[in-house]
Amino acid sequence: MADKKTDKRKQSLYFPEEMLEEIKKEALRLDRSMSWIVQQAWRIARETIRKYPSVNPEED
Repeated sequence: MADKKTDKRKQSLYFPEEMLEEIKKEALRLDRSMSWIVQQAWRIARETIRKYPSVNPEED
């Protein structure tokens, strides 16, 4: 199994206030960081998101 290195560069993401509050509540509930919550959400949702039609179909 290949070693995976974690890229720890900072990246700013902007969320609507209501969504940010939900993420904060889940992070507290699960005793995890907000970053961890967003990463898990991406892992769960990415296959569904990849099914969305692209605005640039030649890049699919």
